[in-house]
Amino acid sequence: MASLGAARWLLLLVTGAAGGPRYSPDWPSLDARPLPEWFDQAKVGVFVHWGVFSVPAYGSEWFWWHWQGERRADYERFVREHYPPNTTYADFASRFTARDFQPRYWAWLFEQAGARYVVLTTKHHEGFTNWGSPVSWNWNSMDLGPHRDLVGELGQALRERNIRYGLYHSLLEWFNPLYLDDKKNGFKTQNFVFSKTMPELYDLVLRYKPDLVWSDGDWEGPDTYWNSTSFLSWLYNDSPVKDTVVVNDRWCNNCSCHHGGYYNCADKYKPGTLPQHKWEMCTSIDKHSWGYRSNMQVNELMDESSIISELVQTVSFGGNYLLNVGPTKEGVIVPIFQERLLSLGKWLRVNGEAIYASKPWRVQMENTTIDAWYTSKGSTVYAIFLTWPEGGVLKLASPIPSLSTQVTMLGFSEKLKWEKARDKGLLITLPYVPPSVLPVPCCWTLKLEGVA
Repeated sequence: MASLGAARWLLLLVTGAAGGPRYSPDWPSLDARPLPEWFDQAKVGVFVHWGVFSVPAYGSEWFWWHWQGERRADYERFVREHYPPNTTYADFASRFTARDFQPRYWAWLFEQAGARYVVLTTKHHEGFTNWGSPVSWNWNSMDLGPHRDLVGELGQALRERNIRYGLYHSLLEWFNPLYLDDKKNGFKTQNFVFSKTMPELYDLVLRYKPDLVWSDGDWEGPDTYWNSTSFLSWLYNDSPVKDTVVVNDRWCNNCSCHHGGYYNCADKYKPGTLPQHKWEMCTSIDKHSWGYRSNMQVNELMDESSIISELVQTVSFGGNYLLNVGPTKEGVIVPIFQERLLSLGKWLRVNGEAIYASKPWRVQMENTTIDAWYTSKGSTVYAIFLTWPEGGVLKLASPIPSLSTQVTMLGFSEKLKWEKARDKGLLITLPYVPPSVLPVPCCWTLKLEGVA
């Protein structure tokens, strides 16, 4: 099986090269490719971390590494107390059943959350693949555990709802002997790359035709080891998704925030100022883990207002917001995660006009005591304020009003009264209504027309 996968990959590489690629396999050429427009317009995505690590559901998705890579005492104690003697990580795979996985329900939930794209872990650093990888014999979701093509089933359900599909894929595998051997050789050999990583990437693209390839596990090896530039030149030139596919920046040990499509830079990255390059913030509802933890507590989770304010700040700085949930080993997205997603979607149904397909304005936020953030569409400016001001009058110092200025609140039909502030900006009289009448419980959007 492995040799067939590797042979197929080599054939693709040769075929692509013969066609004379438009993008050559080097960073100056690859980095010059324009980012497909759909990604910047989408703004909101859901990340899903799901795998064998969902079985112990302890600590984080790095369970195997903390347990047997670092030999951490708390992880060793957990296994001792919960599993039979001599349990191995491979033993967990049969308990990864996905018996309650309902892809169409997931797709409905993500649509209700306002997500325009979804990214699923096809393979994390543990190496277990959530599809029948031809080069992951007996360590994939068709041979073990679910006996289902999890990647394919979710993809079909998402496409029925016109939601873009992204595939997360880890380049490295912690304990794969081929990878450890290449690592021991100072990454001068590429046995793991040619027989495992590259065949799987090509297989994922050809089989599922993803809208996004979300790479990870890049940090130990250079791009010359991973063969990243060759893969990306094929992806951009000859793949079935060459015109629409988007990639991130995790393709080598010095690629992050420098090379690729859009930039992640780091998990939960916040730039602080407006970046010149398209970026995405990935974060998780569970503050301590990306994978499901059975012992998580409510005070360890992001609440509705934290999620919305983080989304607003990210989009104001020109970024996309990718919010993660970790399903259980049975394939259930627990109710508290669902509640958070549905709350986000409810807010977006009122305020999405200021988020989707928006652009950063000339000012991203108020540099005053007012916690307000700006986005724009053409000549229209949106001011999203995160706390309701005392007295019901909001001062915005940045917009310059004119005689034609009109102010409305999204979700509220009446025009709002405003006046020019004495120094600069404008004073806006907010609706004098009970909180229950307001369109959303937090983070309100003012639509400003006729301002500079």
